[in-house]
Amino acid sequence: MSDYSDYHCHCCPRGCAVDRQAALGFCHAGREPEVASICIHPGEEPPLGGARGVCNVFFAHCNLQCCYCQNLDISRGRVDEAKIFYHSLDEVVARIELLLPQSENVLGFVSPTHYADSVPCIVDRLHADGFNPTVVYNSNGYDDIETLRRMEPYVDVYLPDMKYSDSKLAARLSHAEDYPQRAGEALMEMVRQKGSGLLCDEQGQAFRGIIVRHLVLPGEVDNSLGVLDWLADHLPMNLHLSLMAQYYPPEGADLPENLRRTLSAEEYDRVVDRYYQLGFYNGWLQELSSNESCRPDFSQKDSF
Repeated sequence: MSDYSDYHCHCCPRGCAVDRQAALGFCHAGREPEVASICIHPGEEPPLGGARGVCNVFFAHCNLQCCYCQNLDISRGRVDEAKIFYHSLDEVVARIELLLPQSENVLGFVSPTHYADSVPCIVDRLHADGFNPTVVYNSNGYDDIETLRRMEPYVDVYLPDMKYSDSKLAARLSHAEDYPQRAGEALMEMVRQKGSGLLCDEQGQAFRGIIVRHLVLPGEVDNSLGVLDWLADHLPMNLHLSLMAQYYPPEGADLPENLRRTLSAEEYDRVVDRYYQLGFYNGWLQELSSNESCRPDFSQKDSF
C-alpha cells in the first residue's frame, strides 16, 4: 500500500476525512482491506461470468449502509470477525492468484469504494506476477469522481448500481440524500472513461465498458421508474442495463413494512414495461425466482 502516515479518507462522497489508522469513519473500514470472501461466482450478467465465472473479491463494510442490503452480514458497520477471512493485501493477492485460473480470467471487486486505494495495489501485484485479468469494478454507485479517475488505468469494466432517483428514499434507506446526484455524476464519469457500450471478444466475453444495475425494491416502483427515466435522459441508449428482481428481506435487518416481502410480478412488470417504452435494447432482465437462488452464505470462505 501507499504511505498512509498522513492518510485521511476521501474515497467516497461522504468525505469523512477520518484518519483510518486511528479511527473509524461512516463505513467502519480500517487502513488494511478486510475481505469476507474471494470465490468463483457465476455472475448475473453472461458477458462477465461466461462458462467459468468471475473471481470475485467481496470487501467487508460499505459506504452506504442500506438497511436492506443483500450482503448485510458483511456490509454493516460492525462485521462479525468470524466472517472476515482475509486481513491483508498479501492474503488477498495469494487467494486471487489461486482462483483466477479457474475463472474466465475476470477479477471482480465487489463493494470496493471504501477500499478503492487497495485496487491499484492488488492489480499491480497481479501484473507483476504475470496475471492480467479483466478487472470489474462492482460498486453501489455512490462513488467520488476523483477516486474514479484514479481507478481509470486499473478498471476495464464498470458495474455500478443506480439505486435511487428519489433523494428522500435514498436518505431513509441508505443515509445518503445526495445519492441520485452523486451516483449520476459517477455514472457519467464511468462512461467518459470506458464509453457507453460493452465491448466483447469473439466468445462474447466483455473486456471494456459499463453495465448499470438496478435492484427493484418492493413497494418502490416509482423510484425504479425514475431511475430508468434518468438513465434514458442522461446516457446513450446503447447502455447495457441489468434489471434485478432478486430482492429478499435480509435476516436481522430493521426494515420498513414494504421491504419485509419479496417483489411482486405486477411491480416488476411495471418496471420492465418502462424499460421497453423508453427504448432500452441492451441488457438483462432477472427472473422473479432469482430471490431464491442469489443468496450468499458468508459464514463460508466460498460464499456462493
